[in-house]
Amino acid sequence: MKSVVLTGGVGGAKLVLGLIHALPAADVTAIVNSADDFRHFGLAISPDIDTLLYTLSGKANAAQGWGREGESWAFMEALRSLGGEDWFALGDGDLALHVLRTARLAAGESLSAITADFARKWGIGARILPMSDDIVATQLVTDEGRLDFQRYFVERRCQPVVRSVEFAGAATARPAPCVVEALLSPETDAILIAPSNPFLSVDPLLAIPAIREALRQASAPIVAVSPIPGGQAVKGPTAKLMRELGLEVNAAAIARHYQGIADALLLDDRDPPADIHMPYARTDTLMQTLDDRVRVARAALALAASVAP
Repeated sequence: MKSVVLTGGVGGAKLVLGLIHALPAADVTAIVNSADDFRHFGLAISPDIDTLLYTLSGKANAAQGWGREGESWAFMEALRSLGGEDWFALGDGDLALHVLRTARLAAGESLSAITADFARKWGIGARILPMSDDIVATQLVTDEGRLDFQRYFVERRCQPVVRSVEFAGAATARPAPCVVEALLSPETDAILIAPSNPFLSVDPLLAIPAIREALRQASAPIVAVSPIPGGQAVKGPTAKLMRELGLEVNAAAIARHYQGIADALLLDDRDPPADIHMPYARTDTLMQTLDDRVRVARAALALAASVAP
């Protein structure tokens, strides 16, 4: 099966890793949220893309799921000694990606071309596509005012109460090359929505009109993997955000959120019975080991096959 997965963050990277062990890596295309991207000290930083690059190349920090294994922090120590902002940690190895990306963007290359080159250099067989080469920025309207995503997520550690989420630039953003083609290709057998935060990691992709329209036109079945097993977020602020937006924290709310996009939903075994108006299946969706990730990937692919026209 050739599969396309919409992804962002650590949970999404885990599913993509499972997919490239369940399928030939060349048959997997990951379309990655780039609305978390930002500039810090003049450097172009792409957190979700980098998490996927590190994960698929075996370089990710196994304990935290992001950043590099065996990272050193001499740059941050020197930065603090000079009174620089240290709320966003930049490891010495991690800086290499940011410096090279920044230089190549300044020379006129696109984010998608740079990302593809990094993936090739690290032997990644799957295709990694940023959602867009245009700038889209996630912004949160909170009880502390409007916050850029990284200020909310990293500096404020998701503490402000969120009133709404906006994606500046999404309405006019164009999908990166090959994104729409991957979604509409007759060779694509399944489109998966990773168990990433629906509101912060997946919605930026859906906010780009041409991507949303391609999903509506796609002939391949679309399966969303619920990110809240048993009503609890595995990582990050998904449950907190759902409560603040006035939503129930359960699989039925996730199904309603993806209604009109997804054809089926993969639930966790721990989820209680729910009123879900789309086909669904269950598995243990916690992905703590590689075997877990492969199991979830295969369950999502099986569900897609079961609802295929």
